[in-house]
Amino acid sequence: MQRTTVKAQVGANEISIETGLMAKQADGAVLVRAGNNIVMVTVVSSRRPTKMDFFPMTVEFQEKFYATGKIPGGYFKREGRPTELALLTCRLIDRPIRPLFPEGYKFDTQIVATVLSSDGEFPADILAGMGASAALHISDIPFAGPTCSMRIGRVAGEWISNPTPKQLEESDVDMVIAGTRKGLLMVEGEAEFLTEEELLKALKFAHEAMTPIFDIQDQLREKVGRKKREFTPYQVDADLRGKFTEYLKPLILEGLQIREKLDRYAKYDEVKTAALEKFTGDIADKDEAAAVAKDLSIVYDDVKFELAREMILSDKIRIDGRDTTTVRPIACEVGLLPRAHGSGLFTRGETQVLGTVTLGTGDDEQRIDSLQGLVTKNFLLHYNFPPYCVGETGRMGGQSRREIGHGFLAERSIAAILPDLEKFPYTIRIVSEVLESNGSSSMGTVCSGMMALLDAGVPVKGNVAGIAMGLIKEGDRTAVLTDILGDEDHLGDMDFKVAGTKEGITAFQMDIKIDNVTFDIMEQALKQAKDGRVHILNEMEKVISSTREDLSEHAPRIEIIQIKPDKVREVIGPGGKMIKEIIAKTEVKINIQDDGTVSIASNDPEARRKAVQMVHDITAEAEVGKVYKGKVVKIMDFGAFVEVLPNTSGLLHISEIAHERVRQVTDVLNEGDEVEVKVLDVDRTGRIKLSRKVLLEN
Repeated sequence: MQRTTVKAQVGANEISIETGLMAKQADGAVLVRAGNNIVMVTVVSSRRPTKMDFFPMTVEFQEKFYATGKIPGGYFKREGRPTELALLTCRLIDRPIRPLFPEGYKFDTQIVATVLSSDGEFPADILAGMGASAALHISDIPFAGPTCSMRIGRVAGEWISNPTPKQLEESDVDMVIAGTRKGLLMVEGEAEFLTEEELLKALKFAHEAMTPIFDIQDQLREKVGRKKREFTPYQVDADLRGKFTEYLKPLILEGLQIREKLDRYAKYDEVKTAALEKFTGDIADKDEAAAVAKDLSIVYDDVKFELAREMILSDKIRIDGRDTTTVRPIACEVGLLPRAHGSGLFTRGETQVLGTVTLGTGDDEQRIDSLQGLVTKNFLLHYNFPPYCVGETGRMGGQSRREIGHGFLAERSIAAILPDLEKFPYTIRIVSEVLESNGSSSMGTVCSGMMALLDAGVPVKGNVAGIAMGLIKEGDRTAVLTDILGDEDHLGDMDFKVAGTKEGITAFQMDIKIDNVTFDIMEQALKQAKDGRVHILNEMEKVISSTREDLSEHAPRIEIIQIKPDKVREVIGPGGKMIKEIIAKTEVKINIQDDGTVSIASNDPEARRKAVQMVHDITAEAEVGKVYKGKVVKIMDFGAFVEVLPNTSGLLHISEIAHERVRQVTDVLNEGDEVEVKVLDVDRTGRIKLSRKVLLEN
């Protein structure tokens, strides 16, 4: 393959896509560049189908420290397991391209994105998303692209494509949007109380900004693209399909009338078992019976899919009996766990989530060694989805990519309403335990976490809730669904999660299974989402509407004092001697910043007071005219040095020891003696002049 490069200008950035230089044995390989940022993306798809009943595609995102001229930290000086940020990037790449593979394509496919160079001025995840589409587009792998990913920010009211880190700090929006020429495929991001109208404007701006990237991918395919592989999806024999459908349709329809999830699933299992017995029970040949069972399973899924969708589109009745805009029944409780600093139980229909809050100090911050350097986080949200929450058994331990992704979305949803660190200097950890799941446990996590924060006494900026929207689309017929069930997620065409306050949106995430979603559908979904979100907030606020007046008795109390920055070294002491001594004597936690901010945390008020006093003693400066009880630390011929404050000594000249003449200092004082002295003067260099005789009667 010849070396070929195409370029486009997107906003302030020139983006180039090159192929034919590296990784030429892959089915598709490109280098995507913006300035000094280069990401290589390769794609390989097996030519032998798997026996899996789903599309086996995996995406890997590799952060190489040499890309920034660094050596990895830690004991093992090589890149290890992917970071959470890398796993989240894998999901950002995967979600928009997966729907564009043909139905029934079950060939093992792997996309690998490797960061080769990074100065942090252009988002590597966006380059990786563009590269995945380009590599697939020029390859022989069946793919209905191209797609494009774009990061959007807003600074001073102006929308910006692919903002720099500095611009992103000033932006009140951070979102990633992916789409095709026809419309949107994926949306994910966070905002500071964005209105629905503003979000729609952002989506339209992003989609228009994608056009140059679509164009250069098509140009690259015209120059070096390979002919796509022949692929014909497996088809069940028409006569056999007719027999299966005739038998299954009335029985599945009965199951769709059952409102409770587990009872409905039990009916489905009963129908499937009976159908297998009817159509394979008399077949002696095992291979033939297995082939018939495979066809039956395909038809069974198709019939269930079609009946459920038609019931919603034609009758406007959903699987659990609701109309398209009704939210499931909600129940809330707080303060269930006596030792947690805050807890909230949120139940919506058959989805139930327990949220807990733990407050910690600066020592509890998470420290991450990333390509951009050491990053710290003082707000953490961890989402757990155990198998029992869906009535199953399974592996426990470790987090899946799905759990990390759901937790990150909930974390972004809540982050906007947390107090500023200067006003509330705590590390906050929320843990979400999904106890039951039938749709949108991530938005249930937002609701339970919000109530737990209020129960913990965290002074939030507002109350936030989340809701998941769905879509059924057949031709011109559409139905936008509020508060979707798990079945409606699987059988539907969209999963659009929106979180926020009554005033605005704080986070959102959309995935679709069709080739695009129009802006008209998005507008309707956002309107219904706001109505549903406000309803959920009203139900939550019936139980708890504002933060408790005081923190839990088990939460640490933090007292903040300010010292001069040049005194920080004195508080720490040589080798940490002084700070270790304070901790040993008081059993408090201390965090000291370079600017002189000292945070002292303890549940014991007396220990906290004692630690504060010790810091004040260390950092105190001698005042002229003030009397101190000091300790003689050194004897000289001309006088004695007296420590009037920790690490602060002054000179008591021999002439200032007594009114009468003192021949030798040791006639009156010895090392270790305690003596009261008065500060006579402190010169420009900080030298202290002391007197004992002014305190004695003449």
